[in-house]
Amino acid sequence: MTQPYLQMLGIHKRFGATIALQDVNFSVHIGEVHALVGENGAGKSTLMKILSGAHKPDSGRLKLEGRPFRPRDPLEARRKGIGMIYQELTLAPHLTVGENVLLGQEPRTLGFIHRAQVRKAARAALDRLGHPEISPEQKVSRLSISEQQLVEIARSLTAGCRILVLDEPTSSLNQQDTARLFSIIHELKNQGLAVVYISHFLEEVKSVSDRVTVLRDGVAVGTYPTAQISLEDIVRRMVGREVADMYPRTARERGEPVVEVEDLAGDPKPDFAGLTLHRGEVLGIAGLMGAGRTELLRTLFGLAPVRSGRIRMGIYAGPASPVRRWRQGVGFLSENRKDEGLALGLNLADNLTLTNLGGYGPGGFLWPPHQHRAAKSWIDRLDIRCTGPEQRVQDISGGNQQKIALARLLEHDVDILLLDEPTRGIDVAAKAKIYQIIDRLASGSESAAPVQKAVLMTSSYLPELLGICDRIAVMCRGRLGPARPVEEWDEERLMRAATVQDSVPEPPTDREIHSHA
Repeated sequence: MTQPYLQMLGIHKRFGATIALQDVNFSVHIGEVHALVGENGAGKSTLMKILSGAHKPDSGRLKLEGRPFRPRDPLEARRKGIGMIYQELTLAPHLTVGENVLLGQEPRTLGFIHRAQVRKAARAALDRLGHPEISPEQKVSRLSISEQQLVEIARSLTAGCRILVLDEPTSSLNQQDTARLFSIIHELKNQGLAVVYISHFLEEVKSVSDRVTVLRDGVAVGTYPTAQISLEDIVRRMVGREVADMYPRTARERGEPVVEVEDLAGDPKPDFAGLTLHRGEVLGIAGLMGAGRTELLRTLFGLAPVRSGRIRMGIYAGPASPVRRWRQGVGFLSENRKDEGLALGLNLADNLTLTNLGGYGPGGFLWPPHQHRAAKSWIDRLDIRCTGPEQRVQDISGGNQQKIALARLLEHDVDILLLDEPTRGIDVAAKAKIYQIIDRLASGSESAAPVQKAVLMTSSYLPELLGICDRIAVMCRGRLGPARPVEEWDEERLMRAATVQDSVPEPPTDREIHSHA
């Protein structure tokens, strides 16, 4: 193979006492897709932020086309042809889609922006991604997470980059959008671009990449031709051990109903939903992006209005708000941890105790040592990689942030857990840990007192629903089908139910209006 287009040689990076990268070598050729994998906190994003000019290496060299390359900032790296799409979105929500796609490269004459050209260029980029339904004039704040991710991709492609770095690009995409993205990556590769692909979905890595580099604890374990390494070997090198029993399932005994939903309609979704969740079970909600899964959980938790129908949570029925739900023993984990799930500027201890500050000091006072003691317990139990309870949440990796968001529900000791994409953006080992926690919650073995919890979760990753759920219901175009035992489902049946409405009941034509929560 010819000389690499990009070389990163002997890269070291330290943040305080934490060594993020140690003597890392990485390269990518023109016309190649090079995957970068590793657990959360392994150093993948840090390495790419050095490439993009967002971080400066403590030592080491970068070469671009054989010449020294040391970008002073992201703008210089972008001008040199480095296109970055980070795992956390970097859009301006108050601007339109077109303004975001052309941000920093707007066509101008005498200082005035050509709005028509902005719309035209954005329209061409979105058409190329296969999403003509997204209007360039629409505000980004009104888009779903998956649509915002597509705008990010369109912006990098429009910039004419030579190296495209995709950091978890499919974490919010459905299968159809993912297939389109892979087609675009293949086209870009044939056009002579270099692509760096970062993903926790190792099946995607095997499908789309030519080589794969594995990072573990800031060290490059090795680089391998993708076709010559198995998924099992990749996982073993990522975690340094075997990951056994990916989907644990201890004995569960289904108890009394704790959530009962009848003829529920929300605003804007769901259009129709009915379900019963029992103590001691994990009930999964499958469906395509935009089908209404997230809206269903938000409606149940009181974050979205109820148009009609009835919700009963334990002994409670009637109007509800998130504060009331917390008091009723219901916890909600948002799929959007950055904007809704965490207070990024606060430390780990504050985030863990934020929903229930009582009991952390005498006489109603808040005593930080008590907070830190509780936080330290969950840091150890969930293997959260951080410097301690006082570290800011924004300074730890995305997967460890997700563990903090889940730990808050556990510290609150809720009985009913509403989990929206609980493993989104999390590496293989962290997923296995969260699956273990969900299993122990349902079986009653997570807490000192053997109390079985009830778990209602959504997921775009069908294998995890099939692996950890007792029953699964499928949502299609706003309507929820009946929950069936997991033994009656496989991936093909779930996908058919998500795309064909033959198994989803029609909503009542004259829906009775109940008092609702």
